[in-house]
Amino acid sequence: MYKVLLVDDENMLLDSLEIILSMKGMEIMGKAHDGKEALECLRNDFCDVALVDLNMKGMGGIELIGHVKRMYPSVKILVLTTFYDDKNITDAISNGADGYLLKDSGKDAILGAVEQLMNGVSVLDPKVMMRLTSLMNKNNTEGLFVDMTAREREVAAALAKGLTNRQIADSLYVSEGTVKNYISSIYDKTGIHDRVKLVMALSGSNL
Repeated sequence: MYKVLLVDDENMLLDSLEIILSMKGMEIMGKAHDGKEALECLRNDFCDVALVDLNMKGMGGIELIGHVKRMYPSVKILVLTTFYDDKNITDAISNGADGYLLKDSGKDAILGAVEQLMNGVSVLDPKVMMRLTSLMNKNNTEGLFVDMTAREREVAAALAKGLTNRQIADSLYVSEGTVKNYISSIYDKTGIHDRVKLVMALSGSNL
């Protein structure tokens, strides 16, 4: 099962998350109270996914996300925080966060998010998605998608819904390899080469 790193400055939350994830067979490889401790944990062992708070004393979550994605790009990062203001959301995702949940999401949502991330699906809390949609509407991202073919727009719309490559392939009756080719073309045409950032942009468009 998955190896998980927990990063939060609240001991009670760390303990609660450890219990919740361990009951589902996940191995907690480390518990850290700030970014510096988290990086020390990663130097000694690997993890599949890290659950990261943003607002911590010492090295905060935003800075930690950037370091982890540069040093350990295969690690999936799920932000788990109480904050969903525009700056925290955009900074976290711009630094490479793969998902963004609020702490009041509940254990089922957290467990489901970990599973989705490990299957290549980005995860955004509904409240976060609403903020992103508002941001993208303000920034008028429509011009990014003018050059897409009809099929690429179908794939883009499926990406915006959070579907995996396999799910997109099944819905369009094409191979998974074909879907990957479409996504690669979408990356090139939009200039966005990160799946989560692309989903952000797509969420604010009218495909």
